[in-house]
Amino acid sequence: MQITTRGPEQTELLAERMAKLLVPGDVIAYYGGLGAGKTAFTRGLAKGLGVSDCVTSPTYTIVNEYLSGMMPLFHFDMYRLDSADDLFDIGWEDYLLRGGVCAVEWSENVDDALEPTVTVRIEHCDGDENARRITIDGGERFEHLSL
Repeated sequence: MQITTRGPEQTELLAERMAKLLVPGDVIAYYGGLGAGKTAFTRGLAKGLGVSDCVTSPTYTIVNEYLSGMMPLFHFDMYRLDSADDLFDIGWEDYLLRGGVCAVEWSENVDDALEPTVTVRIEHCDGDENARRITIDGGERFEHLSL
């Protein structure tokens, strides 16, 4: 499923709608360059899950935990990790068992530890710096997702 959003507000709205389809244990693997909108997407997920906390990038902390919603949201930034071994060193398996959703930025750094996942690819669109082409692959439950 592919949708083009026109600005961070639409990116967040799409993610908010996607959040309604998530179940405990879902892992969302983000793919997209610097400034693509991965954190904006996570803000939308958090809103859709009922999280009341301010969502920020976990660049320096590796993981931010949001526990105020309908289910926990664990927001990871794997930019500083070199392999899946590093992921397991920070307690990845424990997060998977906590009954929440794991949203993983820079997931390409730990691909071999993320099966099965929902993938969200966010790409800049040529000619419009605010537009993003977002491709979601995670099975039938996301096929009818729209803005």
